[in-house]
Order: sequence, then structure tokens, then C-alpha cells
Amino acid sequence: MAAASSVSAVQLEDFEFPAVITNPASGKSYFLGGAGVRGLTIEGKFIKFTGIGVYLEDKAVASLAPKWKGKTSQHLLDSLDFYRDIISGPFEKVIRSTKIRELSGAEYSRKVMENCVAHMKTVGIYGDAEAAAIDKFGQAFKPVNFPPGASCFYRQSPHGILGLSFSEDERVPEKEAAVIENKGVSEAVLETMIGEHAVSPDLKRSLASRLPALFAN
Repeated sequence: MAAASSVSAVQLEDFEFPAVITNPASGKSYFLGGAGVRGLTIEGKFIKFTGIGVYLEDKAVASLAPKWKGKTSQHLLDSLDFYRDIISGPFEKVIRSTKIRELSGAEYSRKVMENCVAHMKTVGIYGDAEAAAIDKFGQAFKPVNFPPGASCFYRQSPHGILGLSFSEDERVPEKEAAVIENKGVSEAVLETMIGEHAVSPDLKRSLASRLPALFAN
């Protein structure tokens, strides 16, 4: 991977997000675009719940660079179009969410689903097909529990397919637990993480600070 030589791993709390991961099912490799924590302020204290890493196919650089090459990190951070080009770009993404605090699958997925549905309703794409896809999403998480260090992985294809897999650690599982074929839901997951109402501003900053160096090559 050409991009891999220019990226580094990111350490979040006790967990490392390596510079490159490989999907054992497909053999594809992805480089780390950025990583950051997600948390909530509770009684005046910021509590970290998950660490999120966004991995991109190598061809993401060629797709994004013509429009964003030469732009500063601050310019990218301030541009919703930059993040939307990542979300909807014609390349595959793998999102790793590693739990810092213990969460049940139901606890974790409930908030993800709420955010996804709110986004899809806002942009006017929430219909029966999306409701069915969200229900399938929730069902996949019901039997799962996430102790600290456990991860879920989202494989977001540019063709509107969202693959879900679960791991006791940071390793990408060989088989996906569920595959959801709905473009609205697939893109909404990443939109809620790095879009206009991002749950992880830390992740947005990381993407904006790391990717310009790749665009310059």
C-alpha cells in the first residue's frame, strides 16, 4: 500500500490503532485515516466510552487529493464537504470501535441507531427499507457484550453495503456477523461519527490533521 508508508499508528488510552489493517475474509488492506475517542460530559466530567478508527482503501487518496490537496488541516476541519467526500467516496472504509468502558451490545447500538435515524430523517431518506435495515442492525448487536478492549467493525462499501463484525480484541474477525444492504444506513453510521453533528470531534480533528500529508505525495 502506497499510503501505508506515510501513516503511523495512533494510541488511544490502552489501545493501539495500527497504521494498516487487513480484512482476512477479503484479503484487502486499509490504512488508518484517523482515530479519536468518543465520550460524554457527565456531571462536569468528560467520560470516554469508545475509541474509533477510520481505515480507508489506498485508492481513497487518489479520490480525495484532486479536490483537497494543498488545503490546510484547519480548512479541512471546517469543511463539511471534506467529511462527506470521505463518507460517500467510491472506496471502501473499515471503522473500528473499541470499547474503553464496558457496554452491552444493546446499550451501544441503541445510541448509534438513534443518531442514524435522526440523520436520515433530517435529509429525507428514511423510509420502510431504512427502518427494516436499522432493525436488522439492532438485532445483530443484541447477543453481544463489549468488555473494555472488545471491538466492533463496520465495513462500509461504496455500493451501499454495511458489514458488521465483533471481536474480543482489536483483530478483524474472519467472518461478518451481519450484512446490511442499504446505502442510507451504511453512510449514516459514518456520518454520525464525522459529519455535521459528529459524536467524535476528536476523530474529525485526527482525519483533518493526518490526511493532508498523503494528498501532498
